[in-house]
Amino acid sequence: MRAVSLPEVAYGATAVRPNWGDLPAALRDAISGRLGAPVARATSAGGGFTRAFAALITTADGAEAFVKAAPLTEPLAGWYAREAAVTAALPEAVPAARPRWTLEAAGHFVLCLDAVAGRVPALPWAPDDLSAALTAWLTSAVALSPPGEDLLRLGLPGLGDIVRDELSWWSEIAAGRAPLPPAPVWVPDRLGELAALERGLPELVAGPGMLHGDLRVDNILLDGYGKAWLCDWAWPCLGQPWFDTVTLLITAYASGLDVDTALAPWHAPDEGVDGALAALGGYWLTSAARGPSSASPHSRQHQRFSGTQALAWLAERRGWAPPT
Repeated sequence: MRAVSLPEVAYGATAVRPNWGDLPAALRDAISGRLGAPVARATSAGGGFTRAFAALITTADGAEAFVKAAPLTEPLAGWYAREAAVTAALPEAVPAARPRWTLEAAGHFVLCLDAVAGRVPALPWAPDDLSAALTAWLTSAVALSPPGEDLLRLGLPGLGDIVRDELSWWSEIAAGRAPLPPAPVWVPDRLGELAALERGLPELVAGPGMLHGDLRVDNILLDGYGKAWLCDWAWPCLGQPWFDTVTLLITAYASGLDVDTALAPWHAPDEGVDGALAALGGYWLTSAARGPSSASPHSRQHQRFSGTQALAWLAERRGWAPPT
C-alpha cells in the first residue's frame, strides 16, 4: 500500500491575514454600514495563500456573511472583483456562495458573500469527504458545459493557452532557458518525456466547458450535512473538466487513495492525465524554488508538496519510479 504523505502545514492554517481590528476605521465603518449592524465577531479564514482580509462576520443582530477586502493598489482587488462577477453568474446548480454586494471604501475593494458554515477537508482525505467534493465538482461541470452567456461575456481564457503560457516549464528546462528546480531523482533522465507530455497537453484540454481553475482541497468547504461547496472562483477558464479533477485528486493521491479509479468516470485520456500531472508538477516545483513568497510563508511548501505528489502519481502511472 502506498504511504500517506502530508503537507508541512495543514491547508486550513496556511493564511496570514489581517484581523478585523487591523482594517482602517473608515473601512470597518463602511462594511458595518452595508451589513446593517455593527460587527460583533470576525473569524479569519485559515486557508489560502494571500495576506488579504477574509473572515466570517457575525453582526450584533446575529446575521452572518463572508467578507473579503483588499487594497485597490493590489492585484487581489481585481481578483475579488472577478470572483464577484463569476459567482453572480453561476448556474443555480453550482454549489458556491453567491455575492451579496461589493463596495469600494478607504482605498479597498470589498466583496461580501453568503456565509457557508463549513470546514476545509482534513488530510488525509476521508473517502466520504472526497466523494462529496467530487460530486460537487461533477454537478458543477455538468451545469457549466457549456457556461451561459453571462459567464462567457466575462472573457474566459482557454486552458490550452494557459498551459502553453504558464505550465510548460519542462520544455523551458529541457531547452536550457530555465534551471532545473529541486525534483525527484528520476526527473533529469525523463526531461524529454516530461516536455513532450506538456507539448501534447493543450490540444487534449481544449473544450467548451467552464472549469473552476483552482480546484484544490482548501477551496472546498464541507457543511454540517456533508455537502461540499466550491470556493474562490477567481480563475475560471474554458477546457475539459477532467483537468480540474486531476488537480483536486493530487492531495487524494498523497492520502493513499485509489485516484485512478476515482478519475475513471471522467473519461480522461491517459496522455491528458499524464500531461496534466507533468505540467502541474513542473509549474509547482519551479514556483517553489523561487524563494520566500510575499503572500504566505506557507505557499512554497504547498507548491513543493503538490509538485512532488503530482510527479509521484505520474511516475507510478508511467512505471518510471516506485511510488513514494
